[in-house]
Amino acid sequence: MENLRIATAQFENASGDKDYNLAIISKLAGKAAQQGAQVIAFHECSITGYTFARNLSREQMLDLAEYIPEGESIQALTQIARDHNIVILAGLFEKDHQDQLFKAYVCVGKEGLIAKYRKLHPFINPHLLPGDQYVVFDLFGWKCGILICYDNNIIENVRATSLLGADIIFMPHVTMCTPSTRPGAGFVDPVLWENREADPTSVRIEFDGLKGRAWLMKWLPARAYDNGVYVVFSNPIGMDDDQLKNGCSMILDPFGDVLAECRQLGNDVVTAICTPEKLQLAGGSRYRKARRPELYRDIIGQSHTSEQKVVWLTPETDQ
Repeated sequence: MENLRIATAQFENASGDKDYNLAIISKLAGKAAQQGAQVIAFHECSITGYTFARNLSREQMLDLAEYIPEGESIQALTQIARDHNIVILAGLFEKDHQDQLFKAYVCVGKEGLIAKYRKLHPFINPHLLPGDQYVVFDLFGWKCGILICYDNNIIENVRATSLLGADIIFMPHVTMCTPSTRPGAGFVDPVLWENREADPTSVRIEFDGLKGRAWLMKWLPARAYDNGVYVVFSNPIGMDDDQLKNGCSMILDPFGDVLAECRQLGNDVVTAICTPEKLQLAGGSRYRKARRPELYRDIIGQSHTSEQKVVWLTPETDQ
């Protein structure tokens, strides 16, 4: 297994405008390729936009969603991968031939689709069905997994993906800067984004504080450290429908250290080198070997009814 140079990106997507979003994806993929990256990852629903889907009907969702791999966006990603000689990971809404709807994330190379993953814990639209399996696939000799946004909050998903052999887990998100029961959470005023060139300090304080990055860094490094994996986090920046997002797309190593991070107040891409030696040197590798499943097999596997509640989507009367 040889060193792998990966890029992660952030950009301000346009709701429902696939052509615009794919054009930005192509531009950033080209920039990453110029930096020597072999792979680039984009955020959840980077092709379609995300937050606006909370208000779409089933018919509107079916119009927005695509078949995979025959849909036009997969064909466009394939062409982008050829143009820039780079593997691309990006997200969109998927429909199957029974008109079932899913939140999908795909890995696409010069020859087409390499892998597809369906979000296990979707919530942005009530017509989305949850995925039912983990995905681990080969990329340049590395084993890679995918977990989308909320999937990473259930720590069993990250551990299961690592136990299936993943060396790298791609974690596309649309997150942060929304209300929550945790202290310090909340929306960020879009006026700060509009005024970012004249006053970058005020928006950066909000983006880096407990509404944003400070919360992320409570748990994201732990996912990498505990499981001894590389983590590729991607998140949009700017307005996603009526919500302001803070970007800070980053790549972390198996020690939980940040190797590269987008810090621009705008579209950005950064690259980092993944070295196989760290997979064995990091403590997570030793911790996995030290597990004693007989102690907790029946506890973790006991019957449980999943209840998923997203506070910012819940009417105030129910909070």
